[in-house]
Parts: sequence; structure tokens; C-alpha cells
Amino acid sequence: MPKLSIITITYQAEAYIERTFKSVFEQGCAEEIEYIVVDGASKDRTLAIIEANKSHIQSFISEKDQGIYDAMNKGLNRAKGEYVLFLNAGDTFASSTTLKSILLELAGNPDVLYGEAVFVNNEGQSLGLRSEVTPHRLPAHLSWRNFKNGMLVCHQAFIAKRSIAPLFNLEYRLSSDIDWEIHVLKKSHFVLKSEAPICNYLMGGASVQNLKRSWKERYQVLKSHFGFLPNLINHLVIIARGLIFAFKKQGKYW
Repeated sequence: MPKLSIITITYQAEAYIERTFKSVFEQGCAEEIEYIVVDGASKDRTLAIIEANKSHIQSFISEKDQGIYDAMNKGLNRAKGEYVLFLNAGDTFASSTTLKSILLELAGNPDVLYGEAVFVNNEGQSLGLRSEVTPHRLPAHLSWRNFKNGMLVCHQAFIAKRSIAPLFNLEYRLSSDIDWEIHVLKKSHFVLKSEAPICNYLMGGASVQNLKRSWKERYQVLKSHFGFLPNLINHLVIIARGLIFAFKKQGKYW
């Protein structure tokens, strides 16, 4: 059984998929990982690029899906690793040695390994750590209760034991990842923070492009976990924190 299943979701990703492949392949450690690619029936050059790299890919499927979380569920269902990590098209590991560090930390048998994400633009240039360019601060000891004020950990920097990882809830089109992380953390007994950043996260995904719907879904997700009144109060805190943060950045949130 591989130690880690790395799952990449793609759709019309010809502009970004090669950077993700290069990042995964340059890590080495091939004997300890399996690489799974789930494509949503792309019509651009994505499939040709995948075909050119198929010798490094253990599992691949290309078919229409019901959205990103349906595709991620397909990846989960195919995974055989002890742990799972989603590194989607355009996202990369933080450095060429990140996977070696991850595997050393997973040797301690945590239920979850989490860490920082570096935000990057379309050209792959760093915009800073997520905890620097957003109001979210990564806690030293992560609990599901820390999510009361929003999404603390990018799913690309959240590695979970497959045995406690549920399928994503398809009722949520844009915010199912925060629901998934909370469910995983509720089942976790040993949660470990990585010493170094785990991923470079490509800005501009679906949730950023559809902020209003994403926020509405996030409210529903957090209400289901924290209750109506606490969630209402928590969202007032989220709004106030966001306004203060944007003011400090001269009107810019991202």
C-alpha cells in the first residue's frame, strides 16, 4: 500500500497542468506514492498533456462530472494510499523537497498533517503565505472548532488518513472542502502541523470567482456544525475582521 495518494483534478487545464505534473514528478519518492488524475472530459490540450505523462500516473479517468467535488470523490474512491492529498491543476508542492519532508512527518502516524499555503498568481509568482495575505492565521494546534471563523487550511495543505476521510458533500458546489475538513478533524486524535509550507496555491479558483455563492454556502456549512446563533455571531466576527484587514491593506482583501 502506498503511503500517500496524490489526487489531481483537472478540467480545461492546459495552461496549468504541466506545472503541477512537474512539481509532483520532481519530488521523487515514487515508491511511496500513487498519483491519481481525474479529468472532467476536457476539450482543450489537457488530455494530450496527461497522455504524454501517463508513465508517471498510476490511475487516470476522464469523463463528465457534477463539479469539482464529484471529481474529488472519484479520486478518493480510487485511492489506495494510507493518506490522501488533493493537489489540483495549477497547484504545486511548495518546494522540490516538500514531499520528502511530508513523508518524514507522516511517519509519526498523525491522523491529519496540515500546513501553510503560499498563494501564487497565474504566472506562478508568490503573493505571500496565506496567513499573511488573508485574515486567517494558522493555529499551532488545529481543531475543528477553529473553523468557526472560516476556512483555516487550504485543502491542498491538508493531508488526511484515508480511513477517516469521507466523500465530499455534493450539496455544496463551492464550499464542500471546509465541511470535509471539519468532518475529518472531528474523527482525528492526533493532528500535526508541518514545519514548512506544503503547497503553492493558484489563486482565482471557483470559490474566488463566485464569492457571493461561496460565502452563502460557507454560512450553511458552518451553521450545520456550530448551530444557528453561534454561527451568526461568528459571522459578525468574520465580517468585522475582514473589514479591518481590508482597511489595513488600503481597501484590498486579496
